[in-house]
Parts: sequence; structure tokens; C-alpha cells
Amino acid sequence: MRVHNKVILVTGSGSGIGEGIAHRLAQEGAVVVVNDIHAQAGQQVVNAIVAAGGRASFCAADMTQTAHVQALVAHAVQQHGRLDVVVNNAGWTHRNRPALEVSEDEFDKCYAVNMKSIYLSTVHAVPVFRQQGGGVFINIASTAGVRPRPGLTWYNGSKGAVIITSKSLAAELGPDNIRVNCINPVFNPDTGLSAEFAGGPIDDARRAKFMASIPLGRFSTALDVANAALYLASEEAAFISGVCIEVDGARCV
Repeated sequence: MRVHNKVILVTGSGSGIGEGIAHRLAQEGAVVVVNDIHAQAGQQVVNAIVAAGGRASFCAADMTQTAHVQALVAHAVQQHGRLDVVVNNAGWTHRNRPALEVSEDEFDKCYAVNMKSIYLSTVHAVPVFRQQGGGVFINIASTAGVRPRPGLTWYNGSKGAVIITSKSLAAELGPDNIRVNCINPVFNPDTGLSAEFAGGPIDDARRAKFMASIPLGRFSTALDVANAALYLASEEAAFISGVCIEVDGARCV
């Protein structure tokens, strides 16, 4: 059990990559706090974890709202006695289109969900980590923040901000025994946002176009990302901070 008894909050874990991370961490002994804005989806994930013999609770929260994030961190501490790891997985993208065609509202939402959520989780979780003597942040960024694709400019920028902010936080919070790392997944056609990334339905032509850019010849999966998160959350990574792990089949090489 690589994360036995660690209390781990996974944001946006009612489906997709977040759900995969929640299940994998629970399999390795974590007490998982499942978070999503969709209560039914999040509770279903909790029910599945418990049915498989794991431990989990659900807390609905909009990660762009201060009061919600404050309540989410409080839920973890009150329900489970502590908080060891925060996986900032909640994310959103505008539709793949020219930069000048993305509306101001879409721009604002992109940065709120992808970046402000990390600001808020930092503001509210760091005091808990400091009181406990340490903690871990794992921020799900993207290969888009390292090797951007045309048509996703503002999304790419938000993920680039996640990456550099994570590195800065790692340097700043290291003396508090707080580790901060990133995971950069490549395109996954099975997530709820895949059509937005691709600019339309995931047909054979779009799949082939994305696949051609991945040297290992397949897309990333939720399990691929979950295994990276498991490593970073575990004591195996006790001296790993300020890094980005590309889960991308060598796409960024």
C-alpha cells in the first residue's frame, strides 16, 4: 500500500482522469476526498470506491469560488482528521479555434478553472500542511503548456501558468516540507473535454492526426496519469519537488 492512510483530495474527480486518479489512490490505501461540481457523479465515484473495499467521501465544490474551496479543505480535515495531498485535477478548455475567436467569458473561465483553482487550494491547504509539518500538491497541467498546439492558445497559456507557478511554489514552500509537482498528460480522446480540444467530434481523421504526434503510438489513459500521481503522492517521491512529469509517450521530446 504505497499511500496507506494518506488523506488525498482529488478535485474534479467525478469523471475522466480525476476519477481514474481517485480509484488508483484508493487501491493503494489512500482515504480519498472526491470533489466535483456534479454531486451525483462524485457520489457515484465514492460508492464505487467503497464497494471495492476502499475509503472515500464526497464534497461538492466549485474550485473557482473561495468559500467553496475553504469548505472543501475543512471537509477533509473534519471528516478524516488531516489532509496530506491535494491533486488539483479540475480543468476546462475553450473550443479549439483561432485565438481572436475565443470570447472574454471563455478566457476568464479557462483561467479561473485551470489557474485560480490552484491559487485557492494553495491559500486554504497550505496552512493545514504547515500545521501538520508538510504536505503535497500535485497539479495536473498539460503538454499544452510545454509544446502548445494551434487553436488552444488561451488554454495553452493557462497550463503554462500552472507549470511555472508549481515550480515557484515548490521553491517557496520547500522549507515548510511542502512538495509541489506537475503532471503533463497528452491528449486523451476519452475525456469529457476531448471534442473541445480537437475542435469537433473525435472522428477517425482527428484521432489519426493526434496519434501521429505521439511516438509511442497511443493516447494517454486515466490510468497512466493516475500512476504518475500515485508516485508523486507516495514516500517514494519524498525528495521530488518542482518537477513536471510528461505522461505523453514522448510527444514533447
